[in-house]
This record gives sequence, structure tokens and C-alpha cells, in this order.
Amino acid sequence: HHDRGTYRVRHRGDEQVFGFQAGPHTWKQHLFVPVASLVKLRRREGSFEVVEPTSGAAPRRALLGARACDLAAMAVQDRVFVGGAVVDPDYAARRAAALVVAVQCTSAGATCFCASMGTGPRVPAGHDLCLTELLPGDPPAAIGQGQPDAGASPGHRFVVEIGSAAGAEVVSALGLAPASARDLAEAAAGVARAAAQMGRAVETAGLRDLLFRNLEHPRWDDVAGRCLSCANCTLVCPTCFCSTVEDTTDLTGDEAERTRRWDSCFTAGHSHVHGGSVRASTRARYRQWLTHKVGSWIDQFGVSGCVGCGRCITFCPAGIDLTEELAALRATDGQRDAAPRGHGGNPAAPSSPAPSSPAPSSPEPNSPAPSPPPSWEKG
Repeated sequence: HHDRGTYRVRHRGDEQVFGFQAGPHTWKQHLFVPVASLVKLRRREGSFEVVEPTSGAAPRRALLGARACDLAAMAVQDRVFVGGAVVDPDYAARRAAALVVAVQCTSAGATCFCASMGTGPRVPAGHDLCLTELLPGDPPAAIGQGQPDAGASPGHRFVVEIGSAAGAEVVSALGLAPASARDLAEAAAGVARAAAQMGRAVETAGLRDLLFRNLEHPRWDDVAGRCLSCANCTLVCPTCFCSTVEDTTDLTGDEAERTRRWDSCFTAGHSHVHGGSVRASTRARYRQWLTHKVGSWIDQFGVSGCVGCGRCITFCPAGIDLTEELAALRATDGQRDAAPRGHGGNPAAPSSPAPSSPAPSSPEPNSPAPSPPPSWEKG
């Protein structure tokens, strides 16, 4: 069971193996790892030598139980780490070594909203294998209306879909029976049931432009009064990729290592430059996160950075709900603070009003868009 700021593991009372929704951990931790060694140096004869990596090849892993929102998130991170001119070698190696065994959602949770984001609940692609779990007594959907296979419901079973050559190789070694028409109908009915059970929704039309024209909205102060800047939302998010770099040395000064670690735009140090933090207030940091996640991310990568998994809602200790914040901005579109604020969240000096111009049309979450305003940055 989960809701805003609430996550509880309870026995379902049946044998369903995948009868749960998004948990606190994402598959990101196995691909874009929390800590990665970038380079090691060792002092040698008055100079330094680069120490060869000792980690070897990327570990081979089966990512068992990935949902549609998780696969959509992997596709987003693929764009970030391997889809551009510069490829992250560690991510690329781990991604290539992963066998993705996805699971179709046949029920949705209170904080799920993937249907409105166009990322689920059905798994369309991006998997090697995809399982749909069927239980005894599942409704047979259209089966029985003049079709065969209308007898008693079979037992606990899985429908397996093959999505790649690697997946086909696994299935060929299992000796599975072909799925019946009833199996396929029940599987489709289960996914449709999940789509109808979504606990939340986001209206995506014009969302990017809505955020950009409400940068001085008083709602940012309201949510800042509740936000703890704890960074939980970014840590459980399957698409966030902010990182920092740390240099360490041993006590002798003979060896040094540079590592990349996960970071969050909710920390004051993330935007620290000479002279201080660019986003000094919680207001500014929450605004940056939300406008980037569902706004300027589209400009950078052609898709929204939100996949509707709901983790940021479930694991926020203050119970802040992204869908509620977006709905509030839309309902009060155009409200402004009495005193405009600068980019760091503090009151800004008065300036001459900028000439007005027609607002650009807003792209859909999964379509390319024009370039973002210069103040919005990657990460």
C-alpha cells in the first residue's frame, strides 16, 4: 500500500508474485550507479601514472520486475548517457550487460499516473522478456462469448512476450507452451484494469509553457514552506541524473582517485559557484526541479523527465504531490508574487518590463520542442 508520504508492505492474501507497485529502489542504481570511479592516479618517480581500472567488465544482471514506467525511465536515461555526442562508457557497458525482464502492471497504486504521461501501464518495447501474471479466477474478458477456452479459469501462470533475440534464447531453453486465446485476453484485460485504476493524473497539454510563464507564482512559496529539501524525490526518481565529482587522496599523498557520486538539485551545494549558491532558497530549488522535470527536459531530450511512477509522491516525508502542485498552478495560472524574485529565490531588483511576445506553442511530453530559456540548465 502506498500514498503520499506512505509506503507499507502488506500481505495480499493471494499468491501473486508481482502484486505491488513502484518501490523505493529503481533500476537506475544498477545502470547509473551511485558511486563510480572515474580515474585513479599513483605517484611514481616524481610524476603520476594512471592506474588501470580493476573493476573489469560490467556485471551481467537480469533486471527482473521492471514496469512500463521503469522502461520509459531507462529510455530517458539512454538519451542522456548514450544518445548524445559523448557516451558515458560505464553506463553504456552496464546497459549492454543487462537483461530486462519486464512485468505488465495488472493493478495500479494510489500514486501512479503513468497513463496520463503516456508511459504505461502497458510495456510496449525496451524489454528482452515481458511477463503478465495471471491468477486463478481472473476475469476471462471476451473469452466465452462464442469463443473457445471458456472453461474454468486455469491456475497461477505467466504469459511471456519476447522482445529481443536474447529473450528468445532464454525462452527456447524453457520449453514453454504457446499461450491460449484465453491467456492473451486475460493478460490484456489485466493491463486495461490497471489503466482504469490510476490514482492520479497530470494534464500535460501546454504544461511546459504553463511553468515558464508562472516562474513568479505564489505557489512556489507555498510548496517551499512544506518542502524539507531532503532530496528524497530526486533519489527515488528513476530519471534524475544529477551528480557531483569528488577527489580524494590517501594519507601518504601517493594515490588519488576521482569519483562521481549522485547529487541532487535540492542541495545548496549543487548550484554553488564562486560567490555562493545560484539557488539559495528552497523555493528556487523546488521550482528548478519541477520546471526542469516536466518542462525544459522536453527541450533538452525531446521527452518529459517524468514517467508517472509516483515515487516522488510516495517517498516525500512532507507528502508533497507533484500532480497537485501542477494542478494548482494550472488552476491559478497567471498569479504573481507581489515582489518578483531573482533566480536564487530572493527578491529581485526592479527592472523595466520586457516587451511582450506571443507564447510559443507547448509540445506534448514526448515530442521535440524549441530551445528553453537561457536560465534553465542541464542537471
